[in-house]
Amino acid sequence: MFIEQELIRLAPRKGTFLTVGTFDGVHLGHRHLIKELNKHAKDDNLLSGVITFDPPPQSILFPQRECLYIDRAKDRINLLETSGAAMVFVLPFSPAVARLSAEEFVELLSKHLKMRGLLAGPNFALGREREGNLNLLRALGEKLGFRVKASSPFFLDGQLVSSSAIRQALSTGDVALARKLMGRHFSIQAQVISSNKRGRVIGFPTANLDTSTGQMLPGRGVYATFAYQDGEKFSSVTNIGFRPTFKENVETVETHLMDYKGKLYDKELRIEFVERIRNEQQFASMESLALQIEQDIRKARTLLADKTGCKT
Repeated sequence: MFIEQELIRLAPRKGTFLTVGTFDGVHLGHRHLIKELNKHAKDDNLLSGVITFDPPPQSILFPQRECLYIDRAKDRINLLETSGAAMVFVLPFSPAVARLSAEEFVELLSKHLKMRGLLAGPNFALGREREGNLNLLRALGEKLGFRVKASSPFFLDGQLVSSSAIRQALSTGDVALARKLMGRHFSIQAQVISSNKRGRVIGFPTANLDTSTGQMLPGRGVYATFAYQDGEKFSSVTNIGFRPTFKENVETVETHLMDYKGKLYDKELRIEFVERIRNEQQFASMESLALQIEQDIRKARTLLADKTGCKT
């Protein structure tokens, strides 16, 4: 089995205390979990390890659904690698892995990753049809020689921090709440693709972004954002929507970089969403749209002015 070959390749030098999950968004709740993991590992003189999957299990278990994620897979893995755990194990997920029972899966972890402890987050379960709940895992731990600890849910100002809560905030355009729960600005990274250049015609050139990256997008509207290109940071305004003024039916993401001089086509941008400015609107003319964009830019400059290191 390919996953066993991968586990053999990843074999650590000593015993491990592990946690397993998708970790979509690598938010403050996940960081709380990893902090607990490190404490348990230190107490038992073990290495702390995070196990995640690529591709994410949902995309294999429910191929008929469109699975959109808070972060791209490589960004999620990079964030996990800087989260404080001693090791991050990225395992391939496939239909064969999905068919493994909870016992078969933890046997592989015990054998090849020297698992001596397992930390389970809220609503945790693993194995075929999520059969591996806490009770079963504790019984398997007694049999295979590892102990199971349950992590407490993480609340911030009375709200449970979870990937679902972040997705809900983003879907309504509340990027400020998403930032609060994530501990960082939500961002997308995408290539600039060709467009009809309407923005340039009305005096506000925009970069049209490829949105086929598997990331979810905030709700339709206009946002104050930061744009990163070739290591430089620019204040920007980003519009997500269907361009109702032009009666188009394809959702687009367009970013206007303030004071940027140069061509962006085919380059890659990272866009950080700071605050929502307004809802998507339909305008009676291109002139009234241009006036509104001027107001959007002024408001974005004000909102972003206290952020250091940007071009304003």
